[in-house]
Amino acid sequence: MTLRPLEGRVALVTGSSRGIGREIALALGRAGAAVGVNYRRGAEEAGEVVAELVAGGGRAVALQASVSDGADVDRLADEAVAALGPVDLLVLNAGIASRGLPIADTDPDEVVRVVYTHAINAHRLTSRLLPGLRAAARGDVVAISSSEVSAMRPGGAPYTMGKAALEALAFTLANEEAHNGIRVNVVAPGLVVTDMGAKLVKAKLGLDDMAALDAEQPFGRVTRPSDIANAVLFLTSPGAAMVTGQRIVVDGAVSASLEG
Repeated sequence: MTLRPLEGRVALVTGSSRGIGREIALALGRAGAAVGVNYRRGAEEAGEVVAELVAGGGRAVALQASVSDGADVDRLADEAVAALGPVDLLVLNAGIASRGLPIADTDPDEVVRVVYTHAINAHRLTSRLLPGLRAAARGDVVAISSSEVSAMRPGGAPYTMGKAALEALAFTLANEEAHNGIRVNVVAPGLVVTDMGAKLVKAKLGLDDMAALDAEQPFGRVTRPSDIANAVLFLTSPGAAMVTGQRIVVDGAVSASLEG
């Protein structure tokens, strides 16, 4: 079994200067892929990801672009291909949080902004990169969604709508592009130890340390970004060659325990 199963492939991971995206970019790069590390404002953090991958003998480049801006999305696609070659592994990870208000109190502009960022410009980026994905021996698209799409909890309509639309994009693409050798899957994390997760826990529970929640989790800890990265690595590996159109929830059995 090769230790670098993604050798020769070219990956683009949106929103990968920190958090879940960072761990995905590192995992794909360590597995042999050349990686486009996209960031909006975290130039230093993106540079650190690139430096770590290059130090390990890989190829990586930092690519500044805001996925909330259509022109930036077009530029991101073009610059990734120019720097690394045709992209055959796309991870749609970038996103923004909503304000957590009830529907009655939510500004429609917020809905537009969140859905555009999560789904509409993900559609735009995917479409822009499809020629390279189709031409590759194997193409992969992985959409990073959220377990909230199943929960539909109060106060999260814009975010849940954005992620639900992202999943619709992924599953439709899986049906359309299977004959072109493109695998399309969804990874849906629950609560994850990230800056965004910490802010959510602080706002909802008043806790400054997410580790305080570890003892309450079915598997003894809150999900880490590396857990999400491992799922993405599996889905894009030779071991998942026959897997497409699937949704994998990675939340340490939290949703399973609730259903039980």
